Amino acid sequence: MRFGVSGGLFPNHVDEFQESMAAQVRELGFTGIFTRFDRDDPFATTDAQCRRVRDILRDYDLTMVQAIGHRPPLIHPDESVRRQAVKTLRAAIRIAAALGSLSCHTGPGSMAQIGADQSDWGGAWDPHGDNWDPICRAQLVKSLKEVAPAAEEAGVIVGLEGHVLVTLNSAEVMRQVLDEVGSPAIRCDLDPVNWLTLDTVFRNGPAIDHMVDVLGNRIFNAHAKDVVVQKRLVIHIDECPAGQGILDYATFMRRMEALGPERFLVVEHCSVEELPTVKAFLDRKAAELGIRVF
Repeated sequence: MRFGVSGGLFPNHVDEFQESMAAQVRELGFTGIFTRFDRDDPFATTDAQCRRVRDILRDYDLTMVQAIGHRPPLIHPDESVRRQAVKTLRAAIRIAAALGSLSCHTGPGSMAQIGADQSDWGGAWDPHGDNWDPICRAQLVKSLKEVAPAAEEAGVIVGLEGHVLVTLNSAEVMRQVLDEVGSPAIRCDLDPVNWLTLDTVFRNGPAIDHMVDVLGNRIFNAHAKDVVVQKRLVIHIDECPAGQGILDYATFMRRMEALGPERFLVVEHCSVEELPTVKAFLDRKAAELGIRVF
């Protein structure tokens, strides 16, 4: 197994990435990174800008696991918006390839993005009553089929993430969409916390088993965070840093390791100050499970 890191350790602009950041990743014991240069214009970022970052990562023997895909609304029923979303993701795939990234991360987008400035696809995970409309799912499949050739040509995986709030609201829906698209370049980034509900959160080990059973090798990498149920009415299922909640990490890590030791668990949604504690938790859990960390 391999561990990567994302979040506040890295800037929002490619030109702000510094050698000191790569050094800090290494000092923390991670071997992969997920950058979110989401304040850059994906149509304006140059290969030269990407090569500078790629060279730094090479010098520190770090893998770019994922680069941000700007999460455009691939589900949008307005064809002009959807086509622009496809163009945005294709541009992000080009950037990911120039960075030497294994994958380009995106979600399906949300209908809450209606009216957003198309240079800034905010609200990609926001709830909206139309996110589960059949037209959104059909548009997502259509968009991914149009994106797939660019990903295949670039040698970059599109890592698709789901959530109960968006169109990809279960492992079953994720599998159906991936199979309908039918491209080896379009796969799943598994974040089990995103699919937990009140029915599954307290006994989430079986839920994780089910997700992996449904998706199998469609899973490319996974995101490492945790889950808590707040003592507030009505229902508040919140995320927290790995090791601080009730996620069954023994099941999660065993299942990911069984898919292949080359896969990364990418730590996210924790502060820079919390990273040493999170890394120590993951290392300890891996040792308990007899999992080798590369």
